[in-house]
Amino acid sequence: MDGIFFSRRRITRLALIVAASMTAATPCESQEWARKMFTVTSHNFGTVAKGSKTEYRFVFRNIYEEDLHVVGVRSSCGCTAPTVTKHDLKTHETAEVVATFNTRTFLGQHGATLTVTFDKPYYAEVQLRVAGNIRGDVTFDPPFIDLGNVDLGKGAERQIRVTHIGSSPWEIKDVRSANANFEVSLSKPVNTGSKTVYELVARLKPTTPAGYVKGQLILVTNDPRATQIPMDVEGRVVAEVTVSPQLLALGAVPVGESVTKNVVIRANREFKITGVFCSDGCLTCEPKTTAARVHILPVTFQAGDAAGKVERELKIATDLGEGAVPVVTVQAHVEAPADEGAAVTPTADQAASLP
Repeated sequence: MDGIFFSRRRITRLALIVAASMTAATPCESQEWARKMFTVTSHNFGTVAKGSKTEYRFVFRNIYEEDLHVVGVRSSCGCTAPTVTKHDLKTHETAEVVATFNTRTFLGQHGATLTVTFDKPYYAEVQLRVAGNIRGDVTFDPPFIDLGNVDLGKGAERQIRVTHIGSSPWEIKDVRSANANFEVSLSKPVNTGSKTVYELVARLKPTTPAGYVKGQLILVTNDPRATQIPMDVEGRVVAEVTVSPQLLALGAVPVGESVTKNVVIRANREFKITGVFCSDGCLTCEPKTTAARVHILPVTFQAGDAAGKVERELKIATDLGEGAVPVVTVQAHVEAPADEGAAVTPTADQAASLP
């Protein structure tokens, strides 16, 4: 009898242990739905110069039916400052966690864990990791190449000073870039005691198309500790008239319902929007008769009775002349009612159970 009681007691304790272990594993498993929104969760900045502008953007996308809310993001180390570009996301919308490496006040090898906290549709935390080595003996002045706004067809030129402090000979052997729109010239080094100075001139070619310019110049040096040092380049090539976005993605829209999103039109001088045209009338928006350099145009899409993908062209007429504004492509996915079986986007609960 005692043996039977003892066996039952052991079985009960074992059941409790198993239940406790399953409960302990649940939080980790239940947050997998949030991790699936990130394609990249770690980044190495490599070796960077002191004071240089160094950042990385972790992109995440709401792949679920429910609305998403980001509470915030925190860093485990002052060497990296994180921010979120957008806190509320509907289905298929994207945002970024921007990790900025603090190269002004930190030196040497550093790393940080960035914790992104969500509270909708459920509570979850996702950890992102960054690392890099900040060289105190190499500096850029200014800290990065800021092209600003460049008129289409004109190109731009910026000069930056690269300084190395140290007793050992230091040489920039080459400057490379993956962006064919950049041209670079490098002066001969000026050696003064323990200091080596280069004057670097970066040019943006006049043939660069309109749009955002972002990239890096890679300084190839003779230093075995850091053979490559990146230098950030940013700017925007602006046409006489630009439209943002040119591809307006409206996401999922239920049959018979409507959704409105903004299109921004910019020009180098004031203009009026005299008309907006779509082939079948499913897109509507009001003209802007007051002259301005920037117009925000709310575009409304009205879903019809048929489910499926919809793509339309929106043509915007202005007093700048025919064809001055690029055509806007509008895309939407019209969803049938739930009982007709058209929903294909998983919920966060469903995603947590997927392998």
